[in-house]
Amino acid sequence: MFALKHHILLGLLMALVLVTPAQAGEAEDLRQYVDENTQRLVEKLNEERGLYEEDPEAFYESMDQALTDFVDFRRIAARVMGRYARQTTPEQRDEFVVKFKRSLFDSYAQALVNADDFEIQVKEATINPQSDDRASVQMEVISASGTRYPVTYSMYKTADGKWLMENIIVEGVNIGLAFRDRFSQEMEENRGQIQAVIDGWSDAVESLNLDQEVDKS
Repeated sequence: MFALKHHILLGLLMALVLVTPAQAGEAEDLRQYVDENTQRLVEKLNEERGLYEEDPEAFYESMDQALTDFVDFRRIAARVMGRYARQTTPEQRDEFVVKFKRSLFDSYAQALVNADDFEIQVKEATINPQSDDRASVQMEVISASGTRYPVTYSMYKTADGKWLMENIIVEGVNIGLAFRDRFSQEMEENRGQIQAVIDGWSDAVESLNLDQEVDKS
């Protein structure tokens, strides 16, 4: 299958298009804005492929700078820690955010730059009828063979009107929940030693077989 790792980092890249102008508050405006910018972001990815091969650290820094203002890594990391976040110090929370971001890039960058040709189609954006500061964007990643994989991005609107990504759902698998379950498992295996879990997070992510979870869904 078209590796799930590709979808996740593609999701991070796609978050760049989720920052809408203040006046674009309706669902169709959001969908059009995402759609118009998709190709530009794919082109950016293609340009960065060579950089990764020449200097992986520079590739990581480039992606980090591009995504930090558009993906709420701190919010996602806090949700991954779940109830255990209350046991951490501010310094530990900061450390986990850094390790969480790096683990994602380390795990998925190589798979992404080696991906076959693909296409992304933006299908629909929906504003939550119960809360106009929540929305989702439905997309499809289409592999070179023509296989379609549904992907949903969950966003929330900040106080200054920006849409930030806070979760990804790939073929029905909630990626945020999968990471949170893994964190809980690591806490049990390390007998509640949260620093040990933070220190070993990169290895924990590598051992989390998300592709298998999608196959079972």
